[in-house]
Amino acid sequence: MRSQIVILAAGKGTRMGNSSIPKVLVMLKNKPIILHLLDEVEKINQLAKPIIVVGFMAPKVKAVLGDNYIYAIQDKQLGTAHALLSARHKVTGKNILVVNGDHPLTKAASLKKLMAMHQAKKSNISMLTAVTPNFKAIYAPLEHYGRVIRDTQKKIIKIVEYKDASIGQRKIKELNPNIYMFNTAWLWEHAKKIKNQNAQAEYYLTDIVEVAIANGEKVESLLVEPKEVLGINSPQDLALAEQLI
Repeated sequence: MRSQIVILAAGKGTRMGNSSIPKVLVMLKNKPIILHLLDEVEKINQLAKPIIVVGFMAPKVKAVLGDNYIYAIQDKQLGTAHALLSARHKVTGKNILVVNGDHPLTKAASLKKLMAMHQAKKSNISMLTAVTPNFKAIYAPLEHYGRVIRDTQKKIIKIVEYKDASIGQRKIKELNPNIYMFNTAWLWEHAKKIKNQNAQAEYYLTDIVEVAIANGEKVESLLVEPKEVLGINSPQDLALAEQLI
């Protein structure tokens, strides 16, 4: 059974300052943000049909993207884990790669490397991470990313969201861009253990890392350039992406 990509694209993008359009349809270099990512996804061969999780103004997103994708509906904005679970009954792949629809600079080459590593190591959970030199200029949007916590043997033991991180944890420069690959059966079995006991009262997909560790799993990781995982959450982020793309 082939692997499959799930793209999370249900957000409103309220910080973009335009409530009349979903965030993933905001224009970047004369085409919607999500189409930059989908152009890269098309470069990955031997995948099952991609699934796009939509929510806010779902009909508009579908109208722009067309019939080449499977769509799943996130009816409430309850976090990234909730968004992924909204696609559960649409997934057919043995492994699923989860990416963000508002990450236009993510490259097919990096996604292919993550998939290859995941399969070679027969992992149940693998992820991309990025190390930023600082949180200034083009790296400023990365400051609010979750931090990757490792033990003395360099193994990942936890992901802490920025809003829940201590002052010391916020100084960590290894970041979580929320790009994961999972063994599908393992994911559905363990995702139900994710709780919403955090500052946002949301179900974070990042919490699956702690679930995996508690279950005795090793979380595999692959390092990518920080510019590649720049998400678009504000007009300032969009301006930076215009410079980098």
